[in-house]
Amino acid sequence: MPSPRPETWSLSDRLAWARAFRIALATHQDELIDLIARDMDKPAFEALMGDILPLLTACKWSEKRAGSLLSPRRLRHGGIFSLANKALLTRAPLGHIAIIATWNYPIQLLGIELLQALVTGNRVTVKPSENAPRSQTLLLELARDAGKSCNMPADQLVWTPATREAGATLLKDAHFDHVVFTGSTGVGVAIAETLAPTMTSSTLELSGRDSAFVLDDADPELAASAIWGGVEMNTGQTCMAPRRALVDEKIYADFVRRIASRAGAARPRPLINEQAASQCYELARACQSEGGRSLAGVIEAPSADSRGRLRCLRPMVFADCPRTAKLVEGRHFGPLLTVIPVRDLEDALRIHDSVDQVLNTSVFTRNPARIESFRHRLRSTIITINDCLLPTIHPSVGLAGHGMSGWGITKGEAGLLAMTRPIYTTQTVPLFRFSMEAVTPSIEKGMSKFIKFWYGAQKPANAASRAASSPAPAASESQARPLPQPVASSAAE
Repeated sequence: MPSPRPETWSLSDRLAWARAFRIALATHQDELIDLIARDMDKPAFEALMGDILPLLTACKWSEKRAGSLLSPRRLRHGGIFSLANKALLTRAPLGHIAIIATWNYPIQLLGIELLQALVTGNRVTVKPSENAPRSQTLLLELARDAGKSCNMPADQLVWTPATREAGATLLKDAHFDHVVFTGSTGVGVAIAETLAPTMTSSTLELSGRDSAFVLDDADPELAASAIWGGVEMNTGQTCMAPRRALVDEKIYADFVRRIASRAGAARPRPLINEQAASQCYELARACQSEGGRSLAGVIEAPSADSRGRLRCLRPMVFADCPRTAKLVEGRHFGPLLTVIPVRDLEDALRIHDSVDQVLNTSVFTRNPARIESFRHRLRSTIITINDCLLPTIHPSVGLAGHGMSGWGITKGEAGLLAMTRPIYTTQTVPLFRFSMEAVTPSIEKGMSKFIKFWYGAQKPANAASRAASSPAPAASESQARPLPQPVASSAAE
């Protein structure tokens, strides 16, 4: 493997690029929103709030925070035996990174991954999504052009055509030091298998099948409003969107009534393609046949968009769903929600525990302190209290999956540092260097006494007192049973 090329793009230049990139994004905001609409029919305000704003916020955060996070740092508190040594932590870029982009948030997700990879000094090759070619190509052009005034090397950022064929050959035709992929679990598994023979590291941000907990003291109106927003936003095509609402039976009827009014007023929205719309429709029909009740009163088949494609679907909520219904599993990527009554928190956790993909769990309660008793049991990297999706745009918040939701982390402080590798350099002062060659028996004995004193050793109890204070172990079955006596063997054996 070739050695990494020396860094030719300074940290100060990279931070200047982040600022120039931000200004370019803000300047071309309207054009980006228009291209997102042309790529996937996303409403302008959703594109603004879900794509443009999070990326602009991340740029500004990086301008302020990346310098201190990436600068060399002296490591202190090494203890008395490290007084003769200095330890320094520096961070180096991973090298050449491939980013395989996704389409559902074409500017936000690719933009933040690109921002963090470049600010940390990596070379980047991007494979844009075939479902968002216009918007992502402009994004990449803005990033490249912003580097012209900031000493960005010509090959620091390149990209392939936005085609499925380019994605299939990208990892076969070139070696990368790290791969970032956001998308489906099936493709993520295939990428992991491709990278395994060369032990190439990766960040795989795959889908969640997340739950919303509505506890017995929750505000039903707030919960219905926030959860419905998570279902409807981006036509449900959000990896952290709620797939099921686990509602305490004490407020179940009130919650159902409030979210039903929203579901009844919903209008068909376009999904990414006909296959996605058809899958959601069939799951909805199956849920109804299994006993679920559509709160919209009807289940409408996918309708045609302006070009005649049957990919528009009405967001739907199903109440009274049996826990065994296929829709409860949440293996869909669209605007469907199941509402399940639960007896208590433990009952809700049992349903949640059956899900093997979690990214963002929502909890609704008037007493946020209740989360402390079960926070760790949710298995989520992100927990939103009394909201669903919007708080996750905080620029310091990272996104990470585990298990079938992937591995690695993007976004936030942890995502930035994940685009680097740590280098620890120690320096010893020769005058105070400890030499093992000079150890004598008296030095060894003295050192042993000092270590016991310094680290708080107590005087051990004598053997007799230890035996008296410790109960005798019970004899095991094998100890209690007499051992069989050996039998003399004959000469013939």
